[in-house]
Amino acid sequence: MTLSEKSCQPCTGKTPPLDHDKVSELITQIPGWTNENDAKISKSFKFENFKQAMDFAGKVAVIADKENHHPDLIVRWGELRVEIWTHASKGLTENDFILAAKIDKAAA
Repeated sequence: MTLSEKSCQPCTGKTPPLDHDKVSELITQIPGWTNENDAKISKSFKFENFKQAMDFAGKVAVIADKENHHPDLIVRWGELRVEIWTHASKGLTENDFILAAKIDKAAA
């Protein structure tokens, strides 16, 4: 099953973050995403104007609500930057990679 076919699972403060080897393995499944010190992943999506960036931010919001896993979204003219990590775990969990894969699928 691919990451985009999975669903995010509820996390608690007791859910441990992924170790470096697992993060390194999962990041290969979401091309274009950057691993930021095993603490969060991020990607910038480019658009022709501000409205297109806002429209895609709205699509990401719908996906995030459905998965109950909410990224930080930074909208600029012609760009949407998405930053994801699991706040409860203070690091990365599989949910972060699942959400990233679903966002990529929506962008395709």
